[in-house]
Amino acid sequence: MPQEILISTKQTFVLGNYEDGALLPGQIRGRTLCTLISQGTELGWANGHVFPIRPGYAAVFEVTEIGEDVDGVSVGDRRFAMGQHRSTQTHDARHTLALPDGLAPDRAVLARLMGVSMTSLMTTKARPGDRVVVSGAGPVGFLAAHLFAIGGYRVTVVDPDPVRRAQAGRSGIADCRASIGDASDLTGKVALVVDCSGHEGAIIDACRLVRKLGEVVMVGVPWRRATEFSAHELMQAVFFNLVTLRSGWEWEVPMLGRDFVWEELLEGYNNAPHSVFGGFSRALEWLSEGLIEVEGLIRHVTPDDPASLYSDIARRAIEQPFIVIDWA
Repeated sequence: MPQEILISTKQTFVLGNYEDGALLPGQIRGRTLCTLISQGTELGWANGHVFPIRPGYAAVFEVTEIGEDVDGVSVGDRRFAMGQHRSTQTHDARHTLALPDGLAPDRAVLARLMGVSMTSLMTTKARPGDRVVVSGAGPVGFLAAHLFAIGGYRVTVVDPDPVRRAQAGRSGIADCRASIGDASDLTGKVALVVDCSGHEGAIIDACRLVRKLGEVVMVGVPWRRATEFSAHELMQAVFFNLVTLRSGWEWEVPMLGRDFVWEELLEGYNNAPHSVFGGFSRALEWLSEGLIEVEGLIRHVTPDDPASLYSDIARRAIEQPFIVIDWA
C-alpha cells in the first residue's frame, strides 16, 4: 500500500497509508522518485490548529498511468509537480512539467523553491545591472541570489550564519556579508532588497539601505516576532526614503500563462505573459544548464522516520540547505 508523511497533530510527523482513487480525465499518475522539503513552511504548518496536514512542496515522479484527454505524456516520462511527500503522485497533466534531458530528479525539485522568488524577478522594477541584496541565505534566499545573478543583477547576500555565507560563496555568489550593517557602503545604491528572512529588523534595515524609490520585497514569512521594533520605525524608513515595500507573494502571477483571448477583451486585459509554471519551466532549464552550483548542498533522506527527520530540521542539525526525500 502506498505511504505518505502526515502531520497528524501539532508538531507530530508520522508515516501513514493511503489508497489511490481512479484517475480523472486530464490526470496522470506515477511512482514518486523524490520530494523536496520546504523546511520553514512545513515546520510552520506543524504549529497550526487544523490537522491532519499532508505536507510537501515539490516532487518528481515517473509516469505509470495516463487518464483520458491527456496529450504529450507517455508512460515512463519523468515529470515535475508541486507534490506532497507520498510514494505516488496524481496530478492534472497541465500542472506538471517534463524534466529536461539529463536533469537529475534531486536537482529538478529545486525548481519549486526557485519559483518562490521567481515572481519577484518577474515583477520588480529593478533592471539587470542594478544592485540587489538578498537578506537571508536559507534555501529560498540561496536560490533567489542565483536567480538574480543569472538575470544580470549585481547580487549581495546577507546572512548572520557563517555556514550559509560560506555555502553561498562556494556556489559562486562572491559578495556575502554578515548583516545589512556590513553593507553600509551600498546605502543609497541598492535598487531591490529581497528579504527571505522574515525578520522585521532586516526589513527596517533594508528600507534604510535602498536608494530613493527602491523596492523591498518580503519573501520570507514572518512566523514570529523577533524584535521590539515599532511600526513607527518602519514608517519613517519607508516614508523618508520613498521606499516601495511590498509582499513577495509568489502567487501574484497566474498559475498558467496564456496569450490574448480576443473574444474576452471587452472584459479587460487578459494576457498572462508571466506565470507560476512559466517560472518553474525557466528554473528547470537553468538547473539543467548547470547555472546553479548545488554540489554538496543536498541531503538525501528516507521517509521511514518522519519524527526524527523533522526533529533534526527543527534543531537545524542538517547543514545542507536542501533536503530531498528519496522514495524510489
